[in-house]
Amino acid sequence: MSVPVSLFDLTEAFDLPPEWGAWLDRERGVVVTLDPETLAAGEDAAADELGELVDEAMLAAARAIAAGDPRYLALPDGFDFHEHRHMERFVHGLTAPRVAEELARALRGAGTFRRFKDTARRLGVIEDWFTYRQATMERHMLEWAEANGVAVDRAPRR
Repeated sequence: MSVPVSLFDLTEAFDLPPEWGAWLDRERGVVVTLDPETLAAGEDAAADELGELVDEAMLAAARAIAAGDPRYLALPDGFDFHEHRHMERFVHGLTAPRVAEELARALRGAGTFRRFKDTARRLGVIEDWFTYRQATMERHMLEWAEANGVAVDRAPRR
């Protein structure tokens, strides 16, 4: 049995910048996040010359990940979550027609994510959106964890 990982830590990885990476360290039950420079250093055999620029523990993790060490399991990222689809589902579940119509309009065209959040804030449903989003991310990660044999600690973050 693997060491349980915090559900909060799993879902928090969805909000990383797209160029970052997140993996589950199965031995320790922690999420390891790596910035692009550390990821590149892990793939570069000459990275020792980076010295103080890269944390040694993170560099060791990056090297193990680059080498395909099964200890590290890649987490799904924001692209795997399909946030736009969840925004549409949230809108379809609203009972106030005017609010649903305005939010549906905000989902069209470029700049969707910012416009959706701005509109939800203006209409007073932003907290409802964030609650819905969090619950949906948690379900997504629990399904991923079950499919990958990962034990999850569902206790709230203190």
